[in-house]
Amino acid sequence: MDDADGSSDNPWWQRGVIYQIYPRSFGDSDGDGIGDLEGIRRRLDHLAWLGVDALWLSPIYRSPMADFGYDIADYCDVDPIFGSLADFDRLLAKAHARDLKVVLDWVPNHTSDQHPWFQASRSSRDNPKRDWYVWRDEINNWTQAFRDGPAWTGDVATRAHYLHLFLPEQPDLNWANPEVRAAMHDVLRFWLDRGVDGFRADVVHLIGKDPDLPDDPPEVLGTSRVDRHHAPETFDLLRGIRQVLEEYPGERMMVGEINLSDHELIAAYYGGGSQLNLAFNFVPLHASWEAAEWRTVITDIARAYEPAGAWPTWVLSNHDQVRHRSRYGGSEARARAAALLLLTLRGTPFLYAGEELGQEDAAVPPSRQVDPGGRDGCRAPIPWDPAPPHGWATSEPSQPSEPSQPSQPWLPWPPEPDRRNAERLAEEPASVLHLYRRLLATRRACPALHSGELELLAAPDGVLAYLRRWGGQRRAVLVNFTDQPVALGDFAADSGHGGWVVDLASDGRGEGRPLGCHLGSNQAVLLR
Repeated sequence: MDDADGSSDNPWWQRGVIYQIYPRSFGDSDGDGIGDLEGIRRRLDHLAWLGVDALWLSPIYRSPMADFGYDIADYCDVDPIFGSLADFDRLLAKAHARDLKVVLDWVPNHTSDQHPWFQASRSSRDNPKRDWYVWRDEINNWTQAFRDGPAWTGDVATRAHYLHLFLPEQPDLNWANPEVRAAMHDVLRFWLDRGVDGFRADVVHLIGKDPDLPDDPPEVLGTSRVDRHHAPETFDLLRGIRQVLEEYPGERMMVGEINLSDHELIAAYYGGGSQLNLAFNFVPLHASWEAAEWRTVITDIARAYEPAGAWPTWVLSNHDQVRHRSRYGGSEARARAAALLLLTLRGTPFLYAGEELGQEDAAVPPSRQVDPGGRDGCRAPIPWDPAPPHGWATSEPSQPSEPSQPSQPWLPWPPEPDRRNAERLAEEPASVLHLYRRLLATRRACPALHSGELELLAAPDGVLAYLRRWGGQRRAVLVNFTDQPVALGDFAADSGHGGWVVDLASDGRGEGRPLGCHLGSNQAVLLR
């Protein structure tokens, strides 16, 4: 049945799987309880063993940390919390030595209010950088994300207001100014020259703005502009950004955070290959554990993306959302089935560090909550081994005679770190960690899965079924979204491809044997 050798002409960012790391929570090398670049470097063997193709680092730049790094005071340096540029270079070199690409978070819409650009901009109305930000004497009715209140803050010294779609500490850049565009393009070149393979562009759909800044209509007041902002001015800006990437060899890429719910609008940001390489689609992050809903999501995305020549992305968890295992009720069976679903759909999957451990959100008491957006639970640290401090660094003793003390991580541990940690799960061949590793290896070796077409198939109620194909290679996927076994009836005959064998099952049952008459509760299978 197979006639492919595991290769395709698709670029790495279509074939591969990208693994998101939230640096504060991945690995601590110096005992301060906060993850850092050296801590990540020491754990790269885990990523290589797991079988992902790239790692994406959430912001590591100099920052006052009002929004934990998404308020940038210097785009071309590393915050001392995370280390130094030399530490980054060592991390990048080791990643490349292990055939891992490195993608950096880039925040183009806004800076920190501590950035020298903004400090100059607010110093006087005639400062050369005044127009680098959005200033108005008369403001509109836009509101900010995270907090109630206007998206404008008054500046006493110059008697004007500046725009901030997020926190007041995050003033919006004015991308209509060519000097801003040139400066931000140079930021990209700074990191591309160091050898990074791409960028994740934070809320990049916000950078273009109607120059008139019209009021929002009454019916949308009180809702976040971030979730509905769509300005045609953005598209030309994205073409300019893409031209910078095209200056460099090696399939450099950019994936944009397009926080919209309309699939066709999201597809437009690809621009027929002239704008973004990839765009995040957040609808799956909010889809319930229901077969019919997922069938609709897959259908709608295909209908919007394929005519536009756009390549989908798939994500179940990230640093801004409740982890999918928690969303799905804490069930490991559902989390396992979701892993098989995610890694067999047509498009580029993004994993969030800890998914492979079956990690849930941490319970964070009010006294330890620090994030202005209430996202602490999904940002809990990764446990690496069973005993506290779970593979994180120990603090240095103040006196030579004193023992080292376990570091207290910046957030509480997720549930059951003594059991759900990388070391223990690696020792259990049937663990969720090994399921991810096997799925990633299977996907990498199979063009039907990483590059092929997808066709939805008829299936019993509660079951999602689809076919992936590449040339003569065929794979089928069945996902039972119910808590009960489901009779498959004449599925094999109805699908037109009899003789299916279970290649991989989310719970390990039936592998290597012909597809049976039933699919287990919350079970997913990959068939060949």
